[in-house]
Amino acid sequence: MLVVHGHFYQPPREDPWTGEVPEQPAAAPFHDWNERITAECYRPNAERGTFEHLSFDVGPTLLSWLEAHHVDVYERIVEADHRTGRAIAQAYGHAILPLCNELDLRTHVRWGITDFEHRFGRRPDGMWLPETAVDDATLEALADAGIGFTILAPGQVTATRPLGAGGGWTDLGASPGSDVVRWCHPDGSGRGVDLVVYDGDLAHRLAFGGPSSEAIVDAAVANGGLTVAATDGETFGHHHHGADEVLADALTVEAPARGVRVPRLRDVLDQDPPTRQARVRTSAWSCAHGVGRWMDDCGCHTGGHDGWHQRWRGPLRQALDLLRDWGIDVMDRRGVTLLRDPWAARDDYLSLLLGARTWDDFAAEHIVGDGHEAGVLLDAQRNALLMYTSCGWFFNDLAGTETVQVLRYAARAIDLYEQLGEEPPVDAFLETLAEAHSNDPSAGDGRRLWHDQVLPLHR
Repeated sequence: MLVVHGHFYQPPREDPWTGEVPEQPAAAPFHDWNERITAECYRPNAERGTFEHLSFDVGPTLLSWLEAHHVDVYERIVEADHRTGRAIAQAYGHAILPLCNELDLRTHVRWGITDFEHRFGRRPDGMWLPETAVDDATLEALADAGIGFTILAPGQVTATRPLGAGGGWTDLGASPGSDVVRWCHPDGSGRGVDLVVYDGDLAHRLAFGGPSSEAIVDAAVANGGLTVAATDGETFGHHHHGADEVLADALTVEAPARGVRVPRLRDVLDQDPPTRQARVRTSAWSCAHGVGRWMDDCGCHTGGHDGWHQRWRGPLRQALDLLRDWGIDVMDRRGVTLLRDPWAARDDYLSLLLGARTWDDFAAEHIVGDGHEAGVLLDAQRNALLMYTSCGWFFNDLAGTETVQVLRYAARAIDLYEQLGEEPPVDAFLETLAEAHSNDPSAGDGRRLWHDQVLPLHR
């Protein structure tokens, strides 16, 4: 059996004030990276029908953009799931969930489910964790939300034991082969999350080596049993031109010709459920240091020059945490005058933005004060969630496009809080941000970046 999972995702690129994606010259001859990657990857894979044979997730922020700008591609992806049921959800804002507080962690999970149900018309069986970042609290949130399975990289599961047996654990090495185990909820209820560990060797070759369709199926034949490979969906046509054709041929021609099934993950788990309980470590697929890539200068980065550092990551997160924590106090103090239960209203807010609920219906359930002020407060919280988009820390420099974008969400949140007459801790925020330094002397520190590249966009 062969399952290839494609994680299709783009970070939100829209200006938080206008809702429009600004021109991105690096994506030329296209207007922006979303347009370029759609032409190179999403459209050809959708038109070939590849989504009917993949296991896949598509990030909510990407689906929203596709629906607005390339509705035909969007509809082909949704229809592929209607025919085959192969899609799984994604935690909403592509934040690193183990680094979230509990409120944000659970909202990202709930919003991911809400978005999936609205677009695909069914409850998701599984959920992709951004960067496969996992810890026990994250899996507990998935189990509490009724998510049945997720996909992890080799090495993220550290030990196993027979289900229901108790007793000692067997430590695991970094075995690259596919495996299916179960994480059990600590409350003893019997609830859990199945963990599909993908084949590290095949996934690496797909991401970086460009194997032929024959080689992809060869791996499944050689392994026997279940072979799962997971990689960025953009691998197939954007990162590797022509890889979309190779993938389609592997799944629709080569595999059937050699008697290799291409099943849904849900069916695999139903037919052959896990027999071992698993422990996980706090970790992600793109960082050898746990989740250090999104909080400190761990050595993992993409791009940049020799000698560049990422010491800016810590102060960036600390500044955003300061703003987020202050916003929690506002929700607890101001929110109770506007909303029956402020946090329940935030969890339900996405259904309003998607049009799944009317304003009157939402207001009747949640609003007890001024409706306009309640909407402004909830949108401030939405921007506070988006300012943790993982791409802000992933690359090489503070002045990168993705990092500037997360700071724009912070600026928009501040703007909205000020509209409510609140006084965000801007001075303390900028003092902390000033401790983050770009590798580019002309960009300076975070405070300068804020004034030069963030604030001018909405003046």
